[in-house]
Amino acid sequence: MMKPSVRIIVGMLMLAAAGTALAQGYPNKPIRLIVPFATGGQSDIIARVMSQKLTESLKQSIVVDNRPAGSGTVGTETTVRANPDGYTLMMASAAYATNAALYNLPYDPVNDVAAISLIGESGFVVSLHPAVPVTSIKALIAHDKANPGKLNYASGGTDGSNHLVTEYFNLMADTKMTHVPYKGGGPALNDLIGGQIQVFIGTLSAMIPSIKAERVRGIAVTTARRAPALPDTPTVAESLPGYEAVTWAAILGPKALPPEIVARLNNEINRSLQLPDVKARLAGLGMDIVGGEPARVRAVLAREIAIWKKVVKAANIRVEG
Repeated sequence: MMKPSVRIIVGMLMLAAAGTALAQGYPNKPIRLIVPFATGGQSDIIARVMSQKLTESLKQSIVVDNRPAGSGTVGTETTVRANPDGYTLMMASAAYATNAALYNLPYDPVNDVAAISLIGESGFVVSLHPAVPVTSIKALIAHDKANPGKLNYASGGTDGSNHLVTEYFNLMADTKMTHVPYKGGGPALNDLIGGQIQVFIGTLSAMIPSIKAERVRGIAVTTARRAPALPDTPTVAESLPGYEAVTWAAILGPKALPPEIVARLNNEINRSLQLPDVKARLAGLGMDIVGGEPARVRAVLAREIAIWKKVVKAANIRVEG
């Protein structure tokens, strides 16, 4: 009779062999890439750029599947519950981490997924209506403290990235700017341009056209380094050390995804990210290409979830769900 320890070892070897066999024939049918948001947004655009290149390199169709419900949680849960065979993947974004801070989720955002690869990171721009007599972060902080209750900031909605990023600024700068939520970033930007709101920390891709047209004033970017698209605009951290807020994109899969498949996908994604047309397309979204090993994704998830849990608690942000 085979000893228990021997049976365990044999079982592990059989599982490893099965994973290797699966990876060797992978992929042999179309792959679904879930985007937990509507078509046309940044996550959707990035997913379609990557799906085209991965279709070419993997010789199988990558089908983008938009699941816009539950602030991204519905698409995520679909991915988490999928068979870990490499045929269901997900384009994750910064909302993945903020959801972990805001909601009681039916899945573990760290341990119920397989990290595959980062795509890139982008930032936000602290933007003001031109009538606000401020041209720097230090001046903005001083102006708010000298005029309590006078500065209102917009967001694309309670629990959205603009909301949390600005509350993070309030927390670190000890400012008291008042939140005015809108139904989307577009209406928020329109009211900033119209002067109904004074401050809006919007994404680089959304804000750059209005900044260059001088309809709004961009005074700082939220990334650790200055943005190539706005090279003369300082970072927030140059005046408020330690402040950094980014939006990011990464590809995840269900946990227990065979490591051979993770490695194959990671390799193909990183190869695609070096293609000139992909670089140009992502640069047009204000995104810096990152790529790298799966461990880099896990580091980002841990960092981002920790930051936003701290902000949500300090700002007493409450949402249903």
